[in-house]
Amino acid sequence: MKIKLFSAALGIVLSATVISASAQKNYTEGTVTYSTDMRGQPVTITEYFRPDSQATTFEAGPAKIKLLADAGYKYLAVVVDVSAFNVKKAAIYTPDEIDQLMSGMPTFTFAPAADTKQISGFNCKKVVATDTKSKKTYDIWVTNDVTIPASAIPKYYNAIGGTPIQYTAFQQGQEASVTVTAITDAKAPKGTFGIDPSFDKISKDDLEAMSRGGQ
Repeated sequence: MKIKLFSAALGIVLSATVISASAQKNYTEGTVTYSTDMRGQPVTITEYFRPDSQATTFEAGPAKIKLLADAGYKYLAVVVDVSAFNVKKAAIYTPDEIDQLMSGMPTFTFAPAADTKQISGFNCKKVVATDTKSKKTYDIWVTNDVTIPASAIPKYYNAIGGTPIQYTAFQQGQEASVTVTAITDAKAPKGTFGIDPSFDKISKDDLEAMSRGGQ
């Protein structure tokens, strides 16, 4: 069984857990929907958030994938359900594996620009993000229309001064364009933030072998 999109999808989702700001509407618990592209395929991703945790769900080929993380990224799990192959696996990352993942994230400085536009119904302003290592710049569009909990803030955009609505996500040297299409107060379905007992718990290495077609 091959989950060809898994690696790209995991990187995008870990990088793209949206958001920050000081603003007009404050969401303490709810749902973010955003669109991106994974290896040429358009993908819709749904992220459920609350102050202490987040759960991000999407489909990659025949697999339904859920990523679970706490607000401080001290806990990370990837849950994979492939009904067609009777596969139910949950990979729990070790603290060292989480640290290694986080250390690969970029570090930015931010410079507000004068440009403004509306994206997905949000009033946005441009912020130029500069990678402190490569010196490469990125145009990030943020809004101050809404705020959401710190659990849903990507670390490298933490100090950007708004809620990123259209931006670049990063993981393991890969970049992807992400656009938030909606932020609502819709709560997650029951059980979303947990792992059902029917799933086998495996290691990160086992999951990566599975994504390469090792099962």
